[in-house]
Amino acid sequence: MRAIITGQIGMDKKPYLDRAARLAGSQGEALDLYHVGDMMYREAPDVKRGRILDLPLSRLSSLRRAAFKDIAADARDKRNIIVNTHATFRWRHGLFPAFDFDQLQLLQPDLFIVLVDNIEVVHHRLHSEHDIDATLKDCMVWREEEILATELMSKAIPGSQFYILSRGRHQETTRTLFRLVCRPALRKVYPSFPMSHVVDMPDVLAEIDAFRAALAEHFVTFDPGDVDEKLLLDRAIAAAKEGKESFDHAPHSFGGGAGTPPIRVRTREVIEIAGDVDGQIYMRDFKLIDQSDMIVSYIPELPGAGGKDIPGLSSGVERELQHAWEHTKEVYVVWRPKKAPSPFITQTATKIFSTVTEALSYFEDAGMFGEKNLFGQ
Repeated sequence: MRAIITGQIGMDKKPYLDRAARLAGSQGEALDLYHVGDMMYREAPDVKRGRILDLPLSRLSSLRRAAFKDIAADARDKRNIIVNTHATFRWRHGLFPAFDFDQLQLLQPDLFIVLVDNIEVVHHRLHSEHDIDATLKDCMVWREEEILATELMSKAIPGSQFYILSRGRHQETTRTLFRLVCRPALRKVYPSFPMSHVVDMPDVLAEIDAFRAALAEHFVTFDPGDVDEKLLLDRAIAAAKEGKESFDHAPHSFGGGAGTPPIRVRTREVIEIAGDVDGQIYMRDFKLIDQSDMIVSYIPELPGAGGKDIPGLSSGVERELQHAWEHTKEVYVVWRPKKAPSPFITQTATKIFSTVTEALSYFEDAGMFGEKNLFGQ
């Protein structure tokens, strides 16, 4: 498969993609990488590292076209390739594209994948690596532009597929990327589970993490918990109530440990992107469902008032199940509560299971696992 990988500046894509290529090699697959930025610098030895975006747009375009021309020639007979580039740039020149349609037609990619990450991490990397002043809001807008432009790139190549993929933090998603490129026949699954109101329930989190890991073992999974900006927003709201102008935040994915050292963020700056955080979660999660073959939802049993346990069915999970059903996806539910599910669950589910083990046995018997022992596990 030929894959174009995009993502805003601050994603640190190169080492992530290098790890994916090494993983492919360990599985006996050649996965050739083309880092467009590095190739452009080789074409322009007079340009200091980190300053290429300050060049006039005409020269920048010329360098990029030379790099893509070399890629098309070198990759002609290669089975699996990844081209590491961008869809857009938002720089001192303003907003401008980072691709040419004629060269995309020449390369004929099969996949267009846009990488995303927690916005505070992207913001931190951006300012660590470049001399630029951008707010969290700027980074949120840029991410939306990169997603939209990448999707438009895909629409320009008939038959190509478009995916949004999180880098992941608790467990990096290089395995998912490898499978998308080198194991395209594997089923693609959206794991659905409650998030916000189980954050302080370690036993329930352990159940959910085991469910997520089990699905990731056998499928290509697009996990909504791999980007967890809601936690950043919750902490900013708490800091605002305490009158703090800034606070330290250790980003991590849902249910996971710390992914990076704590980052100092401005409280007001986070509060100002509250609408963007909620809006992008809503948009992104539905797109993750749309790009999946099926949804598998885990509904835990939660402690209720007076010692009476209740189903952990959040409004978000309900909306995800309804969206998947209305878009003709296969809908599977692992229902753990003792109380029977309502007709709103039973009438929109392809099948309901009582345990994760039962679900996995069904998927295996139905031949959904594809290639077994993919990682010698």
